[in-house]
Amino acid sequence: MPSMMLISILCPDQIGLVAMVTGRLFDLGGNLRSTNFAVLGGGAEFTSVCDISNDLTAEQIEKELKTLPELHDAEISVTEFDFAPEHAPHGRATHRIEIIGGDRPGLIARLSEVFVHFKANIVRLNAEQIPGSENHYLVRIAAWIPQENAQTCLATVANTAGELGLKCMWQTD
Repeated sequence: MPSMMLISILCPDQIGLVAMVTGRLFDLGGNLRSTNFAVLGGGAEFTSVCDISNDLTAEQIEKELKTLPELHDAEISVTEFDFAPEHAPHGRATHRIEIIGGDRPGLIARLSEVFVHFKANIVRLNAEQIPGSENHYLVRIAAWIPQENAQTCLATVANTAGELGLKCMWQTD
């Protein structure tokens, strides 16, 4: 009987990491569901909700992943995933927003507060300093915004970004 696992790996970044991890999970009978990968400075983070078709325990999967030489010193966590594997309606992005400009403390907090006000849900957020720049920051947000609030919510996000000296663009999914 398949079991649903949450697999999290934090390790040094290296070429081929995603291929290596996903290949091993496939060999173990895994079918990836929601999966994220990000380079974080010199490190990398891989997180996946994974159906495991074999009768492997979380401890066995973690042990198997640790046999990969590239993951020998990685922080690996494998736990049962007790949530629904499918997104709820508010977990599907209706809009993609990109904000770019100077970095400052509280930037993401100010922007994310707007979504709460309009009963919108941030589905995915990625923020990073633009490589090669001293103070340029890029924030990408995938959000579910109720149709009746979309126009006002997006205008408020753009106004908030403008008040912070940032540029804002969006598109509908």
